[in-house]
Amino acid sequence: MVRELKGQEVTLKEGEYLRRQAANRRYMMSLEDEYLYRNFQLEAGRYTGRGHDKRAFDGWEDPSCQLRGHFLGHWLSAASMQYQATKDKELKARVETIIDELAACQEDNGGEWVGPIPEKYLDWIAKGKAVWAPQYTLHKVLMGLVDTYQILGYELALKVADHFADWFDRWSQKYTTEEFDQILDVETGGMLEIWATLLEITGKEKYKRLLKKYDRRCLFEPLLLGKDVLTNMHANTTIPEILGCARAYEVTGEKRYLDIVCAYWKCAVTDRGCFATGGQTQGEIWTPKKKLKARLGDKNQEYCTVYNMCRLADFLFRQTKDPCYMHYIEYNMHNGLMAQSYFEGVNGNGTYGKGLLTYFLPMRAGSRKDWAGERDTFFCCHGTMVQANTMWNRRLYYQEEDHIYVTGFANSLAFFTIGSTSVGLTQQQDYMNGSLMNASENNVKQSINDITSTFANKPDFRKYVFTLSLKNPTKFSLHLRIPDWITAKADIYVNQQWMESTDETNQFYTLDRTWQDQDEVVLTLPMGLRFIPLPDDETVGAFRIGPDVLVGLTDQERVIKIVEGQSVEEQLELDTERQWGDFQTIYKTKTQDPGFHLIRIRDVGYDTYQMYFKVLKD
Repeated sequence: MVRELKGQEVTLKEGEYLRRQAANRRYMMSLEDEYLYRNFQLEAGRYTGRGHDKRAFDGWEDPSCQLRGHFLGHWLSAASMQYQATKDKELKARVETIIDELAACQEDNGGEWVGPIPEKYLDWIAKGKAVWAPQYTLHKVLMGLVDTYQILGYELALKVADHFADWFDRWSQKYTTEEFDQILDVETGGMLEIWATLLEITGKEKYKRLLKKYDRRCLFEPLLLGKDVLTNMHANTTIPEILGCARAYEVTGEKRYLDIVCAYWKCAVTDRGCFATGGQTQGEIWTPKKKLKARLGDKNQEYCTVYNMCRLADFLFRQTKDPCYMHYIEYNMHNGLMAQSYFEGVNGNGTYGKGLLTYFLPMRAGSRKDWAGERDTFFCCHGTMVQANTMWNRRLYYQEEDHIYVTGFANSLAFFTIGSTSVGLTQQQDYMNGSLMNASENNVKQSINDITSTFANKPDFRKYVFTLSLKNPTKFSLHLRIPDWITAKADIYVNQQWMESTDETNQFYTLDRTWQDQDEVVLTLPMGLRFIPLPDDETVGAFRIGPDVLVGLTDQERVIKIVEGQSVEEQLELDTERQWGDFQTIYKTKTQDPGFHLIRIRDVGYDTYQMYFKVLKD
């Protein structure tokens, strides 16, 4: 199985990713400890404040919400992952302080329970009494504790999690398998994943018992039989359960778990189809297979599903080395994780704006993103967001012995070891713009060069340059992913010598050689507009340029009329192609009346837009 390079093994250089990472850190640091663990203190009787606190968290973190406290687990995981990538000592200190307080809450609760909600919520499930997904909340707590231990090495976090597991072991053993199957029908989050991870860490028998108890047979067995158990079912209930199977396979090696994961992917993605963004769902439920037209609404593509399905794709790539999973991740990163969090930019009316997070990505014509507040919502995707935005240096590079896989495209520096040789691999996109001017102020050196005239217009390809740094000549294989959005053959050069052209997009291009210090590899990827039709209506589709979905800035539904003899793509043309030192991604319609502009969905802030267009012959 290939291993992902992460943490200090990959240093980000990509400006947009660094901006989002920094914005995420600022947001996380703005949330005070006392409010992060307030609900845990309330449950343990440790909070002694009085009166209304205007700074206290609202929404799902309000003490009246049955999911209160879920966000802290996300925050702990995110802070740990941020530390892993940047060695941020301030975040590390805050994590340890919070874990200390959770340990105190656990002690005051009797030594096991450390939840922000009452224990009786779980008894209510067994009795059939309505309660809002308590195990979902408790999984987040355990996730934060386990991630803190695994990444930061803070032993107290493991101790708290292990004692908490004692409560679950004792509670779950009270019920027969059939009775517990009914309990599992109420959303459990990623409990199965946690028990598998704790089994790997501790080897304790109780985690084998918990793995067996949390095996949701009513979902897993029909999947193995090839049945469609997802259509119109809540998506993010089942995705974490399948992630649990993935983790259980990694820990136990039991093939049944891997078979369940593969059957789920087939049912959820391969046989079902996706939107042009790579995402799925409307109103938090899976669409019918290959029937998306009637599901273009105002609640498409829940952020949590995007994040969790990317995690599942990562697992399957590590098992198979099939680049189709990295294609999937790329589309969902650009048109989901980036489009639905940390917007910063200029709106269509010229105003500057920021946006924190959107629960959904609307796809109905005339829709607008609904941005959440920083302290007044805290819905599920709020927690997922802080985790996702610590991971921009991940899913770029993987290693299997003397094989290195370049799976993502972003300015970055990767470090790995082949045998006894340490190797650095720098990835840099050549924007072919010839200028560093980024504003109307002429405060940047303006060297005369040939690039500005050579590429007078926006290039119709992307160019990536990979440079190797190593002390000794070393033999290994470098595998470059050829993305499935290319519009012609990709070219590969080594030390300025052309090697080959390829349009095989569902494989890696492999360079197997003895590498020298400062060897250079250049990859050029042709790109252009593509019209991506719906699977159930080829006359309705969305436009993509490379991995990015374009949307029209319009407040009413528009159609695209095709001029006879032309393609759908020929109805658009570049507009505002260049601004100062950068080429822009802005298009406009050529023959529509009135015309409108199209920009990337990740560049949309507060404008109304249309993603899918009906195509008519003029």
